[in-house]
Amino acid sequence: MITITENAQQHFVKLLAQQPEGTNIRVFVVNPGTPNAECGVSYCPPEAVEASDTEIQLGMFSAYVDELSLPFLADAEIDFVTDKMGSQLTLKAPNAKVRKVSDDAPLMERVDYMIQTQVNPQLAGHGGHVSLSEITEDGVAILQFGGGCNGCSMVDVTLKEGIEKQLLAEFEGELKGVRDVTEHARGDHSYY
Repeated sequence: MITITENAQQHFVKLLAQQPEGTNIRVFVVNPGTPNAECGVSYCPPEAVEASDTEIQLGMFSAYVDELSLPFLADAEIDFVTDKMGSQLTLKAPNAKVRKVSDDAPLMERVDYMIQTQVNPQLAGHGGHVSLSEITEDGVAILQFGGGCNGCSMVDVTLKEGIEKQLLAEFEGELKGVRDVTEHARGDHSYY
């Protein structure tokens, strides 16, 4: 479920040594399942543990996750990274904004999940996003671009060389193509 690397565990042990005895950590998601989802880690004193929490035992301490955050922290990883710029705690939670779907979910749900967790984070760097409108009977995913992608001169390349290749590889035999239905209007909002 949640991976807390050895480096992160050692970091937490040092921090918890400065807290009252019995203090552990809490991993949580604020606004889970929304575009505004934010993940965090905090101290968790014994009196803050709820009966519905899930406990992850890690040797010298435990991590607690509340019931609401739990499904959105699937495949999350907490690491403590040291590089030329210094040290920092990193928390990657690919399912915080969208709940993970099962492998046997309908194609529409699986494609939308991939768009939300893999495609949109890449487009976000340019202020853009894409949403799945429908999947036609002949297996074509119909996409709607928004944000900085609307009117961008590179949208065709992004669609054909990026998104379509990624989706067709992931859903081989299920998807036949990808089509954009956006009315692209150039303007100040577009990324160039």
